[in-house]
Amino acid sequence: MGSAKNSSAARKARIEEMRRTERARERRNRALTIAASVVVVAGLVVGGVVLVKSQSGDKKNSASDSKSSSGDSGHWTTGKDGVQAWSGKLARTHVTAKVSYPMHPPVGGNHNPIWATCDGTVYTKPLQDENAVHSLEHGAVWVTYTSKANKADVDALAARVKKTPYSLMSPYENQAAPLILSAWGHQVAVKSADDPEVNKFFSAYVQGPQTPEPGAACTSGAM
Repeated sequence: MGSAKNSSAARKARIEEMRRTERARERRNRALTIAASVVVVAGLVVGGVVLVKSQSGDKKNSASDSKSSSGDSGHWTTGKDGVQAWSGKLARTHVTAKVSYPMHPPVGGNHNPIWATCDGTVYTKPLQDENAVHSLEHGAVWVTYTSKANKADVDALAARVKKTPYSLMSPYENQAAPLILSAWGHQVAVKSADDPEVNKFFSAYVQGPQTPEPGAACTSGAM
């Protein structure tokens, strides 16, 4: 019992240290942004001339960038606990176009450069897959639910997410079960908020070993 408490305390301390580091990084980034904006304005004056000359070429490029592959290859394997693991490649390139993912909700692949804020954030409207996948890359657990989910379960899971840094929650109709938990490369459908797999999944995958970018920011993303 004491070991479990110590492990939990150590985990909370580690996450809190990551958040302090993240806040310091954000302060540095703001200072750099102010300096960079001066350079950007000057560049825009020169770039405007080039843009006019290359307008026809830009239109052609925009058409080719309107869709993007996830870059993923592989398939699901299911463990005895019901957790699915993606066996194969999960790409990690930043793209600005919509991405076609082979699974829903997606658990990895090419994604938007901006992550969805995932600091215990509960969304009442659907997220863009591309932003949420970036959050998974940072070690977040993403809770999704359909209109068929029991309201009491949705409320209970929302309360859990609000208390958990590196997690987020949003409605998601295009999924196979009413309640699904996702992490980078992993996913499980749960029967209710009381399902034992909820605690297991959060404990295993919030900033878990599957995280491609442990300690990366989960605040100040897309809302």
